[in-house]
Amino acid sequence: MLTIKNLTKSHSGRVLFAGAELVLNWGERMALVGPNGAGKSTLFRMIIGEDSPDEGEIQSDDYATVGYLPQEAGDPSDRTVLEIAMGITPEMQRAIRSMAECEAKGDHASDAYAQAIDTFTAHDGYRLEPKAKRILKGLAFRDEDFNRPAREMSGGWVMRAHMAQLLVAEPDLLMLDEPTNHLDLMSLLWLRRYLKNYPGAILMISHDRDFMDELVDAVCDIEGAQLVRYTGNYSTFLELKEQRYELTLAAWRNQQREIAHFEAFIDRFRSVASKAAQVQSRIKQLEKIRRIEKPRPVRKVFRFIFPQPPRSTQRVIELEHVSQAYGDRRIYTDLNLLVERGQRIVLVGPNGAGKSTLLKILAGVVPIDGGKRTVGTTTRIGYFSQMRSENLTPNFTVLEEIMKADPDLREEEARGVLGSFLFRRLDVEKRVEVLSGGEKSRLSLVKFLVNPPNLLLMDEPTTHLDLMSVEALSQALKRYEGTLVFISHDVHFIRSLAEKTLHINKGTLTPYAGGYDYYLEKSGVLDADMGMDQ
Repeated sequence: MLTIKNLTKSHSGRVLFAGAELVLNWGERMALVGPNGAGKSTLFRMIIGEDSPDEGEIQSDDYATVGYLPQEAGDPSDRTVLEIAMGITPEMQRAIRSMAECEAKGDHASDAYAQAIDTFTAHDGYRLEPKAKRILKGLAFRDEDFNRPAREMSGGWVMRAHMAQLLVAEPDLLMLDEPTNHLDLMSLLWLRRYLKNYPGAILMISHDRDFMDELVDAVCDIEGAQLVRYTGNYSTFLELKEQRYELTLAAWRNQQREIAHFEAFIDRFRSVASKAAQVQSRIKQLEKIRRIEKPRPVRKVFRFIFPQPPRSTQRVIELEHVSQAYGDRRIYTDLNLLVERGQRIVLVGPNGAGKSTLLKILAGVVPIDGGKRTVGTTTRIGYFSQMRSENLTPNFTVLEEIMKADPDLREEEARGVLGSFLFRRLDVEKRVEVLSGGEKSRLSLVKFLVNPPNLLLMDEPTTHLDLMSVEALSQALKRYEGTLVFISHDVHFIRSLAEKTLHINKGTLTPYAGGYDYYLEKSGVLDADMGMDQ
């Protein structure tokens, strides 16, 4: 279906690909992986024709259709959510609106209505509309959202509408760039199950390990400006990559010994006339050797022992009969919750259910309308919100910000943990004020880790992290001895940490005395009708 030959591409003076090659077959599901900046999104743009290689070629089968979901949605114009999902043309858009106007007037006999019906039928509207509605519901849209102008909705919801459009169209090759970024857990679970039955090929970029493990049967790793293909899911890839490194390193060492042996012979007997023929033979052998490049070590998760917080009281924080509203919208009416020392609680539920609001109530950053919030006498709260940069000093460097957070931290330790969260050698000298939003988010996260409170409230902490950084955060929090309440849509991260699950929906809290898999089993979510009809 897709063939990449001798691909060479440089960007800003840096070589991303040099003679890279790859084949993607019909029906395959492949993940494209590599460190940030390796060229994943650039390769996607070249495949769809938005960018071009410096050398080489990218070929797709003549009749193959390609659909692409970028990380950010474009301008939705004036289209409704349903119109985006159906992927309608301007002609069909006019027909749909004409049909709606005529039906509102009860005018079913006019030529305008008949013409609109003909256009709608010619564009396969009667098949596309119910399919689009099923998929939109799977992605957590409500019936009343279908005819809302998309521009009234957040960027995350617009992205979902564009994802629905691709799933409705069913291209032969579905290209997804971070498809789980804007999904809550239930929508993510629905999408994962839907894609398992997808009839075409899938090429995805994702930082969600569980998502890749469930879906892909091949992994393409960008390594040393090459595209290295592995068979299996992401976990299998990690094992095979380590094995490949060990084998390549052993081959490189053997070759270095052989080269050293030849060079020693040549140096020793270069001036000995009787050995001239043997020396020339060794020189020719040396010239013919195809040099193995020393492999780069596989990137490992940085292990750092973070300081532990002071011990809290058994009752860390308690909410009694709390009510909370935003304007006319009532979020909670009689909220009761006790968080005890050492608990690790994940909050799950649909978008808009009140998960972030609950974290804000616990953190004390929003005043409650009624009820009582009681904080333990020795509880020290740290709130890691989705607005990360408020606790940073603009004129400090990245390294100074971390050293200020924990004066006992040695500089080499600070550099190590910053490197684990994607801050390279030169990045640590940057001023906070020039950092991107993602960099500020990661810096705030590291500050929490080097000087943690004994109650840690975290709202989507894995955003802007690559897979290794997510693993580093997970391992750090496993060793954390305080109390943790968090929201995340990264299933692997949740499975690593959560020991109790709190489902929130329509102001009601339903506790489950176990982690994510226990919640799935006991809640019956996996048995529910999730709109899987293709």
